[in-house]
Amino acid sequence: MMAKIASTLAEAAGDERSADKLVADLREVASDAEELLNLTASQAGERIASVRARLGERLGGLKVQLSELEADMLERGKQVAQVTDDYVHDNPWKSIGVSAGVAFLLGLLVGRR
Repeated sequence: MMAKIASTLAEAAGDERSADKLVADLREVASDAEELLNLTASQAGERIASVRARLGERLGGLKVQLSELEADMLERGKQVAQVTDDYVHDNPWKSIGVSAGVAFLLGLLVGRR
């Protein structure tokens, strides 16, 4: 059971880091696209207007997807926290032992430097 929780936590942390990076990158792209839209607002021409309209639509869709991704990440984080909390409440002495073991190993690693 402990190994399953550890692997779930590690997987969630890895997924969360990559998802956080993806969200940050997409926000940056969206910001750049909005700036481009603002800079080309005074440009005339049918092609520019068409491209601006498509970009505006895609940017709106991207913002919706980003908010959905953030909500999903938040929900997954809450689920991981709940599973961990349940495990700790069901197995308090195992949790204390594992925490003490991890603290001991970290102390050894830090002490070697």
